[in-house]
This record gives sequence, structure tokens and C-alpha cells, in this order.
Amino acid sequence: MTIAAGDKIPAVTFRVLTDEGPKPLTSDEVFGGKKVVMFIVPGAFTPGCSLSHLPGFVVNADAIKAKGVDTIACLAVNDAFVMGAWGKAQNADELLMLADGNGEFAAAAGLEVDFSGYGMGGRAKRCAMIVDDGTVTHLAVEPGGDIGVSSAESILAQL
Repeated sequence: MTIAAGDKIPAVTFRVLTDEGPKPLTSDEVFGGKKVVMFIVPGAFTPGCSLSHLPGFVVNADAIKAKGVDTIACLAVNDAFVMGAWGKAQNADELLMLADGNGEFAAAAGLEVDFSGYGMGGRAKRCAMIVDDGTVTHLAVEPGGDIGVSSAESILAQL
């Protein structure tokens, strides 16, 4: 079952790339006591994610944070090295680049999708959510391959 508004974020451990290498970061550390906007992409360095989805959040980071958001997080079913490199390549210094390398969050949140037909294996559906102290207050899952309801502009309008 897909996570919905009113649900708690699943307890999982993400990875983030630091100067010392990959570091574990629990969902409680990311979401506890904070207002977080998290958008999820099918894969780092993929065309739609790199040309539209991530850049929208980079450009709108200040406006999103001005609405009381503590953290803007980007999650993909990729490893921490890939997420770190992608964040660096996209000048996403204001964003927390979360690696869900084994797809544990995607599965626990009911957001997994099988992209084996594209040679990408298990991934996460493109979406965005607003999370307040670990509870989802808004979830926007893309119905198709477009970037509309989960765009930075759409999420900004929900804040």
C-alpha cells in the first residue's frame, strides 16, 4: 500500500555522501522535528530528473525554505556515491541527496516501480511529499512519466 497523507515516514536508513565517504542517516534524523520537502526521482543522471525535476528544486530552494521548510531532500534508488556526484554536478548544495541504494524506503512506502524493461531494475516512483515531524502532510505521485504534480513549483504552491 502506498504511503498517504497522515502516515508516518517508514523507519529506514538512508546513505549520504560526506567527505569521509558514505554515512548512514536514519529517517528519524532526516524528518524528526523538522518540516521537510522530499522529492523522489527514478534515477540520478537520467534525462527528466537532471533536466527538469532536480533543477526546479535547486532554483526554488530559497523560496521553499522561506515557507518554513528546514530541509529539501532528493531521494533515488542509487548509491551514495552516485547521489553525491549528481548533487555536485547539479549545484544542489542546498539539497540533502539521499541514497536509497537497496530500495528499502521505496518498498516500505509502497512507491517501488520495476524498470527492468529499461535495464534499471527496481526504482522509486517519481513523486514529492511534504513531511512535518515525520508525518506526511502532502503526497504528489506522478501518474505518468511527466513532471507536473511533483515539480518544485507545484510543491511550493502546497506550502
